Amino acid sequence: MIKGFKDFILRGNVVDLAVAVVIGAAFSSIVTSVTQRILQPLINAIPTPSDTGLGIQIVGDKESTYLDIAAVISAAVNFLIVAAVVYFLVVLPLNTLKQRRKRGEEAGPAEATDVELLTEIRDLLKAQAHSTGGRHET
Repeated sequence: MIKGFKDFILRGNVVDLAVAVVIGAAFSSIVTSVTQRILQPLINAIPTPSDTGLGIQIVGDKESTYLDIAAVISAAVNFLIVAAVVYFLVVLPLNTLKQRRKRGEEAGPAEATDVELLTEIRDLLKAQAHSTGGRHET
């Protein structure tokens, strides 16, 4: 049982995924900062200088009714940048690795032999028998 867990962890997918999540979260904050601090002001500069930015004020004196179109465009660009980075740095390499394994160019994770699987089943049955006091439950 421990060997199976070790193989699962060392297979690479779990470690790669964990690293990708951490890097993706850090990169996402950088991209968000760039889109909010650089892109959004550039988009807001398109309307006349007297306007508050690229957006629509629904009720004249009520600031909470401003539809900020520049923020929506920035969020969309933010999403596209992060999605592209995740695709090109995580998804594409993993898919390439899977294809190489299918073609036999690269060895995949070691699979358990029949004897190893039977040994694990035996050990699990022994552990289950000990936990129930040696009696079989149905």
